[in-house]
Formats: sequence, structure tokens, C-alpha cells
Amino acid sequence: MLNLTIWIIVFIASLVALIKASDYFTDAAEKIGLFLKMPAFIVGVTIVAIGTSLPELVSSIFAVLRNSSEIVVGNVIGSNIANIFLVLGVAAILGKKLKVEYRLSNVDLPMLFGATVLFSISIWDGLFTIGEAILSLCLLGVYITYTVSTKKPDKEIKKEIKKRNKVKKPKGLDKKVWFSLGISSIFIMLGAKYCIESVIQLSSMLNIAKEIIAVSAVALGTSLPELFVSFTAAKKGNPEMAIGNVLGSNIFNTLAVMGIPTFLGTLIIPRSILTFSLPVMILATLTYFFTTQDREVTRWEGFMLIILYVLFIGKLTSLI
Repeated sequence: MLNLTIWIIVFIASLVALIKASDYFTDAAEKIGLFLKMPAFIVGVTIVAIGTSLPELVSSIFAVLRNSSEIVVGNVIGSNIANIFLVLGVAAILGKKLKVEYRLSNVDLPMLFGATVLFSISIWDGLFTIGEAILSLCLLGVYITYTVSTKKPDKEIKKEIKKRNKVKKPKGLDKKVWFSLGISSIFIMLGAKYCIESVIQLSSMLNIAKEIIAVSAVALGTSLPELFVSFTAAKKGNPEMAIGNVLGSNIFNTLAVMGIPTFLGTLIIPRSILTFSLPVMILATLTYFFTTQDREVTRWEGFMLIILYVLFIGKLTSLI
């Protein structure tokens, strides 16, 4: 009983360290994006999305190194579901009106849908090969390059940039930004290491499959940075960053969080993931796709998303 209590404390403490460190990392990364005069949606879908997805990536790397690679796919699927149903839902309910000027249907939504299809096909046979990992990372590289280097924004983007330019830009980046970036990276690593170690120990003590803990507790914990960032952005009247963060995080999770750990070891894809959690992730992606078609997420749609997440967790844990 004492060991169980200790490892629960370690799990909670490591998640707190992971989340707090990611917050500092993301804040520093956002300042860099602001300094470079990037539009809010672009900052959200690239810099902030990658920053808030670091917990998923680093914890997945440690999972493979500890021969618990089934945690990786559970983490990816669970985080993507949480990002859409929980993060976007909370931002829509508690934040200001979630409406973006950026035309999502041109590239970003098709990329999210395409990444989900590629991911689903890749893991369906119970294997995720290095070839599939390379293909995923190449697709991510193309998307980031296109997003950052688009030189001729449409009038919606121009309008958003004009609004963004009213915010005072920093004249330079002081050493504190880079120091914060470096220190937070170290704590992200430590938090992820002990988070995975505690999951391995708890799954053994409680006789619960690692992938179930990954899809629920780990995924929820590693999605808290997205939740805080998207909620804060929506509350401050910056819906572009809130919506862009969810979209970019899911693309990054699907392509990079699955792709990078593959080079360190073979990824195990549990059958239970394919029969329940994967279909729910596809449903969540389609829900995001259709909900954001009009470039707005209403409060009522937010309530619907939260209900779907509660239903998912209830079914996963057999509480419903």
C-alpha cells in the first residue's frame, strides 16, 4: 500500500513538473514567434503546438526506452481525443467567441484529416514501421515548411496580421527567454522520465494495461498544457491561437510523437486500442473537421464536445 501511494505521488508530481515546464517552454517559444511577427494562428499551429506537445513526445521516447512502447500509441490517441473533445470544448465554453479569420479548409483541415488517415492505416496491422515513421515525418516537414513560408496570405490572414500588429512587439529577445527555454526543456525531460516510470509501476501494482493508463491518465495529463494555453488564448480574445494550437498539436502528435520514437525501438500496437480508442479518435477528428468548417466553434458545440469526452472516459474505464 505504501509503494502504491509513493508511485501515485511520483505520477502526480512528475505530471505537474511536465506541465509547468511545458508552460514556460511555450511562453518562451511564443515570445520568439511574436518577435518574428508571425500571425497568431501560425504561432499556434507551429511553435505553440510543438511546445505543448513536448510532454507527449518526451514521455513517448522514455516509454520506448523502458520497453513499454504500447504507451506511445495510447498517449497519441488519448491526447488527440482530449485535445478536441476536452481542450476545444473548454475553450469554447469558458473563453470568448472562438472565430478565426484564417481559412482552415485550404490546407490545415485536409492535413489533419490526411495525417489521421495515414496514422490509422499505418497501425491497423499492429505494426508501425520505420518506413511509415519516415513518411509521417516527411509529411510533417512539408506541412510546417508550407505553413511558415507562405508568402502571399489571403485577405483573411492580412486582416488577422493587421489586428496582431496593434500589439506591441518586443524589440529584441533577452537572455531570459533562451534561459527559460533551456531550463524548461530539462524539467520536461525529468518529468516525462518519472511519469513513464510511475505508469509502469502503477500498471503492474493495479493490474491495469499500460495502454489504458496511457489513453486516459497520461493522455489527459500531457494534454493539460494545450488546455491551459488554448483556454488562456480564448479568454484573452485570441481564438486563432486556441484553435490553431489544437489542430497543430494533433498533427504533431500523429506524425512526430509516433514517428520519432520508432527510431529507438519497435512500437507495440495493442489490439484493444484498434477496436475502441482509434475509432473514437477518428470520430473526434471528423467532429473537429466539420465543427470548424465555418471557422467558428460555438459555446453549444463546446458543451457537445465535453459530453463526448466524458462518454469516452466512462466507456474506457467501464464507469458508464
